[in-house]
Amino acid sequence: MPRGKVYVIDDDEAMRDSLEFLLTSADFEVVLFDSAQAFLEAIGGLAFGCVVSDVRMPGIDGIELLRRLKAQQCRFPVVIMTGHGDVPLAVEAMKLGAVDFLEKPFDDDMLIAMIDTGLKRAEPEARQEAITREIAERIATLSPRERQVMDGLVAGLSNKAIAREYDISPRTIEVYRANVMTKMQAGSLSELVRLAMQAGALKD
Repeated sequence: MPRGKVYVIDDDEAMRDSLEFLLTSADFEVVLFDSAQAFLEAIGGLAFGCVVSDVRMPGIDGIELLRRLKAQQCRFPVVIMTGHGDVPLAVEAMKLGAVDFLEKPFDDDMLIAMIDTGLKRAEPEARQEAITREIAERIATLSPRERQVMDGLVAGLSNKAIAREYDISPRTIEVYRANVMTKMQAGSLSELVRLAMQAGALKD
């Protein structure tokens, strides 16, 4: 069982290879990128993991990478590697959300500990976001009428009250209600309310 995924971004091939060797030996699943641009193009299809990026790179550097990840509200923890004397840059990286920074040459165990910490801290939040996204996708499959029925149900209205509001028969509401429960994968009304709350779809 791998410890987690690590995305290494560095334009220096020797550095990428040595990090791959080190992190694979420590049971991480490693994916290498030779530029921040390549990583940003691939990010949509990547599973949650920790990013280890050099700060000084041609094109998009580590600081710009952090800015873009922040703008995308990406929850991947980022560890920034800096050369000698790049402390002001490293401080800026921390302000932009990097979990930590390491000065090269660095201690292997220290890097591994930083990655472990970054993954542990960010994972619950990332998992929560994935669940919220999935519920929002389920809500998006509801027809406009099913959405009205769901809103009525989570607002605590009875089938009869919803039927009166939209001037349709209670029997038809039952059909819509069954569709809503199936599409939302809710086993009970309380579960439907919880799902709606989690997706922020609960109207006051």
